[in-house]
Amino acid sequence: MGLRIPVTKRTGVKLPVYVSAGSVGADLCAFLEKPVTLQPGDRFLFPTGLRLQIPDGYEGQVRPRSGLAVKHGVTVLNAPGTIDSDYRGEIKIVLINLGREAYTVEPDERIAQLLIAPVIRADFELSDSLDTSGRGENGFGSTGA
Repeated sequence: MGLRIPVTKRTGVKLPVYVSAGSVGADLCAFLEKPVTLQPGDRFLFPTGLRLQIPDGYEGQVRPRSGLAVKHGVTVLNAPGTIDSDYRGEIKIVLINLGREAYTVEPDERIAQLLIAPVIRADFELSDSLDTSGRGENGFGSTGA
């Protein structure tokens, strides 16, 4: 049995759904009255018509759908987007078209995935020094990747 997430929705809105038995992301759909076309470089804040009550100790992560990304260059701009456990407003998804052609999002189209994940809050404390590591202060690209 999974984690229970209370959801309220506007009339006609689809609940998040896991498409296969092994899916870790539940699909989120655009709640639109009419199609929205994203020209290359355009971004748009898409409503979902959903509000969630995520339990303390968890977060919602909004991630791109791989099919939209690879086929059309459309992705979640702030991926992964975070939904905090104390947020009660409507879930909205920022999509951007990084492709070369316009892409039209249709009403009820699956536009993103929602993951619910446990989180640990840190207690930050001031220190005079940090333990050394093999990487040290080397930054971006320093691991050879």
